[in-house]
Amino acid sequence: MARWALLVGSYLALEHVELRQVVAAGRLHDIGKFGVGAAILRKTDPLTEAEWSALRCHPEEGARLLRGVGGHAALAPLVAAHHERWDGLGYPEGLKGEAIPLGARIIAVCDSWAAMRVDRPYAPALDARAAREEIERARGAQFDPIVVDAFLALLDQELIDDPAPL
Repeated sequence: MARWALLVGSYLALEHVELRQVVAAGRLHDIGKFGVGAAILRKTDPLTEAEWSALRCHPEEGARLLRGVGGHAALAPLVAAHHERWDGLGYPEGLKGEAIPLGARIIAVCDSWAAMRVDRPYAPALDARAAREEIERARGAQFDPIVVDAFLALLDQELIDDPAPL
């Protein structure tokens, strides 16, 4: 995640400080899942509404944790917003478009690639072609089109690889 965020951020010519933040936030984006519980994270059956509600709290919980750690407060907005959607239908705040920090938009695409390319308790991994098609399909809805274009360009250059298995 962090390496992919670095590649995408570099491709988009982010300033050094912003690039460092997106890389660090890429490493820590799911830290709030520590508060969710293994039973929910490993569940193979569909989640209940209460379980979904608990899971949807992880971005805010991660941001809260980072605000409490010296030198990490600047990462909190990126972690908090990594499940926001370009079309405004994401969570936790329902931010839309450029109201979502660019670093969070980068992490969102990289995180989705990682999620699709590894086996999960609830779904098998997609092959690279299917995962690419899903990212392309979500361009302009779930994902920032500029970030998707950068990610796909790097994928075409074979700079984006498969994630390590969970």
